[in-house]
Amino acid sequence: MIFFAVLVCTYASLSATLLRLSSAEASIALPNLQYAKLIIMFKVKINPHWEIKRDQEKALDTAVLLSLLRAIEETGSIARAAQAVSLSYRYAWGLLRDAEALFGHSLMQTGRGRGTQLSPLAEKLIWADRRVTARLSPTLDSLASELETELGKTVGSNGSMIRLDASHGFAVAAFLKQASDSGLSIDLRYRNSTDAVASLSRGESDMAGFHVPLGEFEAPAIERYRRWLEPKTHQLIHLAVRLQGLFVNPGNPLNIQTIDDLARSDVRFVNRQAGSGTRMLLELMMNRKDISPAQINGFENTEFTHSAVAAFIASGMADVGFGVQTAAERFKLDFIPLVSERYFFAVNAEVLNQPHMNQLVSVLRSSSFRDVVNLLPGYDAARTGEILTLSDAFAQS
Repeated sequence: MIFFAVLVCTYASLSATLLRLSSAEASIALPNLQYAKLIIMFKVKINPHWEIKRDQEKALDTAVLLSLLRAIEETGSIARAAQAVSLSYRYAWGLLRDAEALFGHSLMQTGRGRGTQLSPLAEKLIWADRRVTARLSPTLDSLASELETELGKTVGSNGSMIRLDASHGFAVAAFLKQASDSGLSIDLRYRNSTDAVASLSRGESDMAGFHVPLGEFEAPAIERYRRWLEPKTHQLIHLAVRLQGLFVNPGNPLNIQTIDDLARSDVRFVNRQAGSGTRMLLELMMNRKDISPAQINGFENTEFTHSAVAAFIASGMADVGFGVQTAAERFKLDFIPLVSERYFFAVNAEVLNQPHMNQLVSVLRSSSFRDVVNLLPGYDAARTGEILTLSDAFAQS
């Protein structure tokens, strides 16, 4: 008996928002597109979609099943869950039975006074979906942005497009939504911090998102970016301060407390990919403690996002990882704070006074955006939108 999982990336939505503005209205509402009488903004959303099949049997489409299982988890009732996801009770019951027949195991557990609960298999299916999303979301978001750009070029509606290369992060994702809502066009590519600033220096992007730790690791971290950032050419827009630390299982059963514990023989680690700012910070901390990669069990096991690291640990495949607090809390892991860091957008100073950049800074400085960032666990938006020179930002480095 062989199970196959087939992953297909599907276009969940493609919408076009048409804003019909007079020249005067466009000047007020969208200063970066003052010339436009008709603006068409395409928004592409790509979601991962996966199927499971056994041997040569018909594949099970997990999309509806997962929605139903999540609803059962929330409501404790198949009937209420079916209603919540707009399925008939009969169809929902049949879907569950088909899935149970495929796996040869139950998806539900019932007990007097407990309602309907998910079995370990059902919980594992939900976890698998979350892990797929955590691992692929940056790639799919970048691809969606590329498609938006190409569609805009085809119909001649791109206007002033801001090219952003950035390290993936929760505040960045929140900014992209606010920017889109405000009418800004962002061409996004998620890249690691070093690739992002290198792209800016080559003129391949207009902004680069990267992060630098505060305290003792600031100087060696910024030294790695200096080859691409020029004090006379570039300035920084402060996005947020965020906490980096260790992700551990609930209750911290292995009593992991510091970086030193990563070298223990009973601890399994999951890392970030080489070149990421988080990986660079971890290696700086390891060097300070004279810990070599060879001492860490799982150092070469890598994921591309904070969420993917958290999902890996939540699955039981590792005991500890390193990343931002928001990801740990979203996967119900405990978090041990170790370092605060600042996230910046680096830009060419000469473009900061252009209308579309003024609009971008206004989005960052808005109370609505700061409120969103402050709600992210471990994030602080007190200085969000502040513009700094390199010397002002790193005066102590």
